[in-house]
Amino acid sequence: MNKTVVKEFDLNRYLGTWYEIARYDHRFERALVGVTATYSLREEGKIRVVNRGYKGSFDGKMSEAIGKAKIPDPNQKSRLKVSFFLFFYADYLIMELDPDYQWAVVGSKSDNYLWILSRKPIIEEDLYQEILEKLRNRGYNTGKLIKVEQR
Repeated sequence: MNKTVVKEFDLNRYLGTWYEIARYDHRFERALVGVTATYSLREEGKIRVVNRGYKGSFDGKMSEAIGKAKIPDPNQKSRLKVSFFLFFYADYLIMELDPDYQWAVVGSKSDNYLWILSRKPIIEEDLYQEILEKLRNRGYNTGKLIKVEQR
C-alpha cells in the first residue's frame, strides 16, 4: 500500500474539529457514531487531541479519549505521532489533504487503520467517491470502510 504523506502541511490550518466520515473498524471506536476529532496546541508545543463519539446511537453515552500528538521530524510535518496511552505513540499519516483543509485522509504504518475526515459532518457523494478512488489507487480495500453516522 502506498502510504506517502502530503508534502505541504500547515499545522495551524489543520487544528480545530474534524468529523469522521468513514473508518476501518477497530476496537477503540467500535459502535461509535457522531465521532469528532479536535486538535489544539498545548503550551509545551505538543498537540492536544480530543476524540469524541456516542456509543451505539446519538442517545448513547458519550465516549471521550484525550491524547497528545507531536511532529517528530520537522521536515515531514504531515507524519505525526499520536498517543492516548502513556508513552505509546502510534503513527498518524496525513496521506491526502484538501488544499483548503476541508477534508483529509489519515492512515498509519499498519494497514488496519484508515480514516476519512471532513470539516463538515456530511460530505457530497461525488467527493466521497473521488476520495475512495484515491484510496483504491493507493492499494487500500475501500470495501472495509465503515461510514460513520453523523448529524
